[in-house]
Amino acid sequence: MNNTESIIIRLEDVNKTYGIEDTLVRALDGVNLTIAEGEYCAIMGPSGSGKSSAMNVIGCLDRPTSGHYYLDNLDVSTVADAELAKIRNRKLGFIFQQFHLLPQLTALDNVMLPMIYGGLPPSERKERAVVALEKVGLSNRMANRPNQLSGGQQQRVAIARAIVSEPRVLLADEPTGALDSRTTQEVMDIFTGLNEAGITIVMVTHEPDVAKQTRRIVWFKDGQVVHSHLTPSDIYRVAMEVS
Repeated sequence: MNNTESIIIRLEDVNKTYGIEDTLVRALDGVNLTIAEGEYCAIMGPSGSGKSSAMNVIGCLDRPTSGHYYLDNLDVSTVADAELAKIRNRKLGFIFQQFHLLPQLTALDNVMLPMIYGGLPPSERKERAVVALEKVGLSNRMANRPNQLSGGQQQRVAIARAIVSEPRVLLADEPTGALDSRTTQEVMDIFTGLNEAGITIVMVTHEPDVAKQTRRIVWFKDGQVVHSHLTPSDIYRVAMEVS
């Protein structure tokens, strides 16, 4: 898992700053991080630690101020915006704390939406959306609109939408933050199943009970990676030491 070909995410001396002079904020400070294909990784740290800034860079939603970010061996930190959007749509799937479903569309139509931009014909869009919803256990809810679904069901639709384009990496930003404990576990079971099927998952979370269900934890503090390879059994000890 450590050879160059298996590394799908590589940050090299990445810095991200906001503002100028007296108002300068260094959100990321010389971050070096690699994530191998097939990993299931949680990013943790206290508020303001840089974990969200790191996720924005990894997701090609923001560019480093300096340094390099290689996604699947391509330095995307210098790619033009139009090409970057294509790469993001093709290789990355996104899940957020808020579900961002369109209220007027059914679950099936919400999942089909990203494929419209990919130019897939309607028949293939529907077929793939049905398969994605079946994977998250919503085969009987495809015709429901978001207001007819529970919070956990809405998050499952969001997961189906994220995986329908068969991304190389699934990025989840506090995906259980709006869910109760029972529904959280249901969603985490889906993530585990997706990872076991081969999808690389990177998840930002502040919840130790969520992070310990991943396979590796990266801990940020003050814009830097202070622990890059924590195991789930380390999480509570380190949370007390560095938070």
